[in-house]
Amino acid sequence: MSLQQQLRGTGVALVTPFSHDGAIDFDALKRVIEHVITNGCEYVVTLGTTGETPVLSRDEKLRLIEFTFEVVNNRVPVVVGVGGNFTGALVKDLASFPLQHAAAVLSASPYYNKPSQEGIYQHYKALAEASPKPVLLYNVPGRTGRGIAPATALQLAHEVPNIAGIKEASGDMVLCMQLLRQKPEGFLVVSGDDNLAMPQIACGMDGVISVVANCFPRAFSDLVRLSLDYRLREAKQLNDVLLEAYDLLFCENNPAGVKAFLAEMGLIQNHLRLPLVPLSEAVHAKVKAYLAAQ
Repeated sequence: MSLQQQLRGTGVALVTPFSHDGAIDFDALKRVIEHVITNGCEYVVTLGTTGETPVLSRDEKLRLIEFTFEVVNNRVPVVVGVGGNFTGALVKDLASFPLQHAAAVLSASPYYNKPSQEGIYQHYKALAEASPKPVLLYNVPGRTGRGIAPATALQLAHEVPNIAGIKEASGDMVLCMQLLRQKPEGFLVVSGDDNLAMPQIACGMDGVISVVANCFPRAFSDLVRLSLDYRLREAKQLNDVLLEAYDLLFCENNPAGVKAFLAEMGLIQNHLRLPLVPLSEAVHAKVKAYLAAQ
């Protein structure tokens, strides 16, 4: 099965639950993983930015990878996030991280440095050459400060054999359509914006790597499958219900929103690591009200 087939549908950018003392709560993480798998999501992503990777130590990252593989136990594919703004360090990580059971590596474009498009190209080329697994680009300029231009993504797709796809989270529908029109056959393109996933799939994307699917895996993965089947009227009915949830998830910061939902659902404790903090009381009250109305 091709990677495009393996990762078609809904991937979940897993949160990293913490206990009150700041340690990783592995029991809670197991509950979240079971929740998303049993409710129909197609794959999981560990060490994505939703997992608060900037505030995790190297040892914690290694343990999270191994624990995720252990709990998933080959039931669904696992994608591992290996991103950062120091290319040389990432090359070393790709050589030493336990990636043997990973379907692919997801790597956000370098943040803060603001490299040129040539710099982004050379960064990903180095990662692809070092990676034992296919590499997925991740374009999220709202977080990184520098977007991957469609021309750069297409150059990587056509010229670098181990570049297998892209998670596109620019929010720019025209950019996405340009990318989809010119991408090579078999190149995976998934949405990184829950609130745009339905129209982006209608334009030709293969699915989504989702935040909302942590807490609403059944509804959101059904929405994605309906969209992939071009049953858009039915997909819209599910999307309409989730519109308010999308806003609540991202109105202050991610993953504060999704952690508030998961805490109210009894799956995790509502703790984040600084500089992130939990949702304000006012927004958290809206989360409770939304859940009560479902």
